[in-house]
Amino acid sequence: MKNGERPLEVIKAVKLVYLADRESIRRFGFPIQDESRVSMPHGPVNSETYSMINGEYDTAASGWADFVRDREDNNLSLARDNLTEDDLDELSDADVEVLNAVWDRFGHMGKWQLRDWTHVQANVPEWENPGRSSWLIPLERMMAHLDVQNVEEQAAAVRDFDRIDTLFRAL
Repeated sequence: MKNGERPLEVIKAVKLVYLADRESIRRFGFPIQDESRVSMPHGPVNSETYSMINGEYDTAASGWADFVRDREDNNLSLARDNLTEDDLDELSDADVEVLNAVWDRFGHMGKWQLRDWTHVQANVPEWENPGRSSWLIPLERMMAHLDVQNVEEQAAAVRDFDRIDTLFRAL
């Protein structure tokens, strides 16, 4: 939506999702997305988001298809025209605030510029070059680099919240 309803390159999309989670953890101690994050050759990514983009999940069952069309030519497009923030009722006001802030800071960057930015140790110190593999980015390491207080306790709180959230969704 922030991209003027134009397609968004996959690399840029996954970097923005990662950076939004990172910013949410910095501000509130909790990520927006309930998923693991990994270091990959092109930088950090949210693993389930990346798998969703790559068609590894049933997009209709997950609700993804209500918002995003299947990946085409390494781009993502909106599933329908005129989506608004009101359609994003699963997100809290704080989530939307973080997403807007991340777009304002990084939305002007091209995919390679954003990719390169996430490779700079001073910008994203929790990312480690995995070569041609991928490595888990522990939540505690990310939190420590973001100066979150009581890292072990906060990471446990995030995991407990994620388990409760998963149970409620299953009901």
